[in-house]
Amino acid sequence: MNYSSPPPSQKQSADSVEDALATPFIQGGLSEKLLILTIFFVLLAEILIYIPSISNYRLTQLQDHLSAARTAALVLDAAPEGLVPRALELQILQQVGARAIILKRGNARRLLAFSDMPPTVSTTFDLRDASRIKSVFDAFATLFGTGPQIIGLIGDAPREGEFVEIVMSDEELRASMWRFSLNILLLSLVISIFTAALVYLSLLALFVKPMREISAKIMAFREAPEEPSAIMAPSDRQDEIGLAERELRRMQRQIQTALVQKTHLAALGLAVSKISHDLRNILASAQLFSDRLSSVSEPTVQRLMPRVIGSINRAIALCQSTLAYGRAAEPAPNPRHVRFKMLIDDVGAALGLGEGYPAWINEVDDKATVFADPEQLYRAFLNLGRNAVEALRAQPPRNGGAIRIAMRASETSVIISMADNGPGIPAKVRDKLFQPFAASGNKGSGLGLAIVAELIRGHGGTITLQPSPVGTLFEIELPAQTTGRA
Repeated sequence: MNYSSPPPSQKQSADSVEDALATPFIQGGLSEKLLILTIFFVLLAEILIYIPSISNYRLTQLQDHLSAARTAALVLDAAPEGLVPRALELQILQQVGARAIILKRGNARRLLAFSDMPPTVSTTFDLRDASRIKSVFDAFATLFGTGPQIIGLIGDAPREGEFVEIVMSDEELRASMWRFSLNILLLSLVISIFTAALVYLSLLALFVKPMREISAKIMAFREAPEEPSAIMAPSDRQDEIGLAERELRRMQRQIQTALVQKTHLAALGLAVSKISHDLRNILASAQLFSDRLSSVSEPTVQRLMPRVIGSINRAIALCQSTLAYGRAAEPAPNPRHVRFKMLIDDVGAALGLGEGYPAWINEVDDKATVFADPEQLYRAFLNLGRNAVEALRAQPPRNGGAIRIAMRASETSVIISMADNGPGIPAKVRDKLFQPFAASGNKGSGLGLAIVAELIRGHGGTITLQPSPVGTLFEIELPAQTTGRA
C-alpha cells in the first residue's frame, strides 16, 4: 500500500574528522631522574642551611674574641698604668687574637694594650646590635674578601665601661670560616648521597617499580588485547597506584568486551549477508506467486494481497540494502511526506495484532503526516512493536494488555509515543538500552533498539525511555520541519 506522496529534493552531506595523536619523547628513565632530583634538592636544602650557619659561625668567633678581650680589659684596667710588663701585654694580645684593646668609659677612650703601632682599621663591626640579615652579608664579605684586612670589633664593656673595642686582622677568621665551609660541604655531600639513596630506594619500591609493572602490562595488552592473560591483576594497595591498577583492569575488560562485540558484529554481518542473499532469491519467487494471486477476484484475497505484496517488497528491498551497503550502518534516509496513521496501521498488521491480545491502539490523527523515510520509519516502529508484543506475551495474559501509539506536535518538534502496560524494562539495562547486545533478552538478538536509535538519529531526532508507572514508554522526537498535515 502506498501511503506517501512524491519525495522533495534532499541534500546529503558528509563530515570527516581526523585525529592526530602525539606521543611525547621522554629522555631518561624515571628512576634516574628521581635520583638526580633527590640529590639536587638535598644539596639545595643544605645550601639554605649553610647560609645562616656560616653567619652564626662568624658571629660566634667574633664573640669569643670579644669575651677574651673583656677579661683582659678587667686585668689591664685594674693594673696601675705602666706596671703591666710589655711581654705580658703582648702575650695577652696574642691570647685574645687582637692587635689592640681599647676601653671607653664616659668620654675617654683608653688604649689598654697594643702591639707595635696601632694599625689603621678598614671596617668596624658593632656586635651589640648586629642584625641577622646584615650578619649574613658581612659573613660572605669576610669569606670572599681579598687579602687580610684590619677590622674593629665593638662589644659590651666590663664594669662601668661604655664598650670595649679590639683591633684585629680577619686573616685567621677567614681561614677558619673556609675550614668550616669545607666541613659543611663534605658533610652535606655525605648526607645528600645517603638521603638520596634512601629516598631513591623507597620511591623505587613504592612507585617506580609498580609503574614499570603497569607499563609492561599496558604494552602486553597492546600486543594481544584479546588474550585474557593480558589483563592486569591489581594488587591490594589502597593508594593512587592501587586505584590506577584497578581502573586499568576495568578499562582492559571493557576494551576486551568491545572487541568481542565487534567480532560478533563482523561475524553477524557476514551471516546476514549470506542469509540476505538466499532470502532475496526466495522472496523473489514469493513475489511472482503473489503477483499471480493478486489477479484472483475473491474479496478476501483482494483485501489482503496489497499488504502481502507490500511486506514482500519491503523484505526484498531490505535484503538488497543489506547486501549493497556493507552491513555496518544504515544508509541516509530518503524522506517524503508520510501518512503516519496509515504507517502505524501497517506495522500493527505486520505484527498480527487486531482484536486479540495484546491490543494495538492507534491514536494518531488521520491527516497527520511526518516528513521521513517511510521504510526506515516502518522498520523503527516494527522493532519497537515487536519488543512490546514479546514482553506482553511473555507474561501471563491479563485484561487490558495493550500497545498505544500517540502523536503530538508543537512549533519546534513532534513527539511520537509508544507505550505498553507490560512488565517494563529492568533497571540494570536502562543505561545501555540502545547499545548493540546490551539489552538482549532470552530470545532477542539485542540489536532491535540499537537499530531503532540509529534510524531515528539519521532523521535528526532522538529516542528516549521515559518514566512510566506501568510498563514501558518510549518517546521519539523529530524536528518540526519534518512534520505536516495532508
